[in-house]
Amino acid sequence: MSVSVRGKSRDSGRSVFTDRFGAFAECLLTGVWIALAALPLVTLPAAFAAGSRHLSRHLAHETSGWREFTADLRAAVRRGWLVGLAGWAALALLLADIAFVRAGLPGGAFVGAVGVVAFFVLVVAGLRAAARWSPGSSWRALLTGAVRRTLRDPAGSLVIVCGFAVVAASAWFALPLAAPALGMVAAAALAVERRGAGA
Repeated sequence: MSVSVRGKSRDSGRSVFTDRFGAFAECLLTGVWIALAALPLVTLPAAFAAGSRHLSRHLAHETSGWREFTADLRAAVRRGWLVGLAGWAALALLLADIAFVRAGLPGGAFVGAVGVVAFFVLVVAGLRAAARWSPGSSWRALLTGAVRRTLRDPAGSLVIVCGFAVVAASAWFALPLAAPALGMVAAAALAVERRGAGA
């Protein structure tokens, strides 16, 4: 990481503004890469894992580009597609809960509220796990730890949820803007996990 001295980055001589704008632009580019990699749908967790690794390398001023991103994506998708499949199954259960609420059945509101909260916990935990993924990592172990951190760190989890709010607002304004905004979600998850790790 570069150190700021009088508006300059000590190790590169670039201004702090240049570094921060560069990081912002890299987030947007990463969001587009994540969107492309997630087109098969079940590859969504692997896409976020590869995106987080790319952003992490960029922040460390290491070489990182499309080639490294795709290499990470291939490694993450080997087991990550099962996580993606489980996520879509969870979404199907949420939609069933919502149908249960709309049917006006007794206890429907409670069941629906529990379903929505559980779904958001799983989504945030999935993103936190993706932010800590590295080649050779066990998705099961990552998710187990991520669920605990999601529940124990509600402030950090809320930051990630706010990242989704940015995606939703971007999509509402103009649907194509949702793709680069995905990079903001990856950056939020990475920042929260680094903060939690004391990095």
